[in-house]
Amino acid sequence: MTPTVVLVGPPGAGKSTVGALLAARTGVSLRDTDADIEKTAGKPIPDIFFEDGEPHFRALEREAVRAAVTGHDGIVSLGGGAVMDPGTRELLTGLPVVFLDVELADAVRRVGLDAPRPLLVVNPRQQWRTLMDQRRPLYTEVARVTVTTAGRTPDEVADAIVDALELKPV
Repeated sequence: MTPTVVLVGPPGAGKSTVGALLAARTGVSLRDTDADIEKTAGKPIPDIFFEDGEPHFRALEREAVRAAVTGHDGIVSLGGGAVMDPGTRELLTGLPVVFLDVELADAVRRVGLDAPRPLLVVNPRQQWRTLMDQRRPLYTEVARVTVTTAGRTPDEVADAIVDALELKPV
């Protein structure tokens, strides 16, 4: 099985929202690896980080990504840090990966960086910038297409992905 589209990007990029729109437009289902991790662990991601530690979370994430990328033929939404793992980047080679590139101002508006995000607890805006500096090269490395979300509605972003990947709407 090969996913129709794999979405990557930072918190606030719109991976879940755009993923749902893409799934509806292409007649496939959406699989969100963060939701898979929470189901496996039986608790929210922030609790996994704080109670079990980041290494445990990353191990769960690697398994969730592997399962989704090799066993789902619809839309797959990866957590923001999934691309940090070299094995994940290798799994994504050759797949229709889309990097949803979002600016800080849009991410703040979309998710409110005061919300509990495990890696953004001290100074959320500065941490977000730091994470993006670290991750942007990895997002672009795995992406077949980069779609900028600035000034676009989720529908417009979904349209851009459909056009860029030449997907067949249902």
